[in-house]
Amino acid sequence: MKKLLLALLLGFVLALLFLWLKPTVVDPVAWVAPVAPKLEGPYAPNTILKDAQRLLLGVGLGPEGVAVDASGAIYVGYEDGRIVRLAPEGNRYREVANTGGRPLGIVAEADGSLLVADADRGLLSIDPKGVIIPLSQSAGAVPLGFTDDVDHRAGDTLAFFTDASTKFPNPHYLLDILEHRPHGRVIVQDLARQQSAVLFEDLYFANGIAVGPDGAWLLVAESGAYRITRFWLKGPKAGSREVFADNLPGFPDNLSFNGRDRIWVALPSVRDPALDALSPWPGVRRMLANLPAPLQNLLGFHGTPHAFVLGFDLDGKLIANLQYQADDAYAPIMSVEEHGPWLYFGSLSQPSIARLPLELAVPGSAPPPGGWRQTLAVPTRGD
Repeated sequence: MKKLLLALLLGFVLALLFLWLKPTVVDPVAWVAPVAPKLEGPYAPNTILKDAQRLLLGVGLGPEGVAVDASGAIYVGYEDGRIVRLAPEGNRYREVANTGGRPLGIVAEADGSLLVADADRGLLSIDPKGVIIPLSQSAGAVPLGFTDDVDHRAGDTLAFFTDASTKFPNPHYLLDILEHRPHGRVIVQDLARQQSAVLFEDLYFANGIAVGPDGAWLLVAESGAYRITRFWLKGPKAGSREVFADNLPGFPDNLSFNGRDRIWVALPSVRDPALDALSPWPGVRRMLANLPAPLQNLLGFHGTPHAFVLGFDLDGKLIANLQYQADDAYAPIMSVEEHGPWLYFGSLSQPSIARLPLELAVPGSAPPPGGWRQTLAVPTRGD
């Protein structure tokens, strides 16, 4: 028995030594994570998202990006590169294009085209016939590393998108989180001149992006810092940045602006106490970066699936807290879009998108049309 214990101890020590000495590109920096807010009070658990209805079930995996056009048609990007359009009636779908990469953020333009932030291929445009037009693969003489999200106001010649990490490409987002260095950027794309430029940089995993009223400012989710940052584009504050929402209870992902008075943010995972506790210990985080990916992913695993979405007013005040934690939860939620009487959700790993009547999230909102529960979860393929 003693020999077995000694052998196990020796094996453990050798494993730690291997993790410590193994070369890695990850170079963590010490920092002090803020104390995570408890899931109580404004973040108290609830079951509002229990009624999320699945759509496009079984059409593909990982429909992270979701966009809705003026007609109510829904555009979704899958992990296999396909972008699919679901008809406004919800009863049929067709494939629009396949980027050959990983489409994440999507904007449905008024002319029927799409703007797509593709993690592997950069910023793309897809015309109404499905022809893919590359728009940007680099900015500031630096190649795009992890094109994550895009937003564009109708009628504006400028679009804005995030390069989450210039160092760690898709799907190695966790390595960027472990390193905790500001590799993220915001890029502005002049759609008329077909030119890209770095607008803001030094961001901690620049994730979701949303342009505010009149294009005066934009918001960016810094997943690695648990915050949302506002960047001013116009007025006396132009060129400056400020914290919009800080010390969130989870990792903020994609953002959206409803065009009037609300900002929505998806939280795919609540904060990990172990990861926060290791923030002052870069050496340990470096060792974690040497672990096989399946073991690294346990850092963000919290047992029962937890759907989590927050809503803010334009001053950063929390006005909506939507949750549901159960085995049947639609989770993790990576994106949220408000359109008409609905909130639409996308996910990194689910085999469907989902929607929720807005009136359940924001009491007093207009109800959805009658019979909405009869919409088929599995639509037919065709125009």
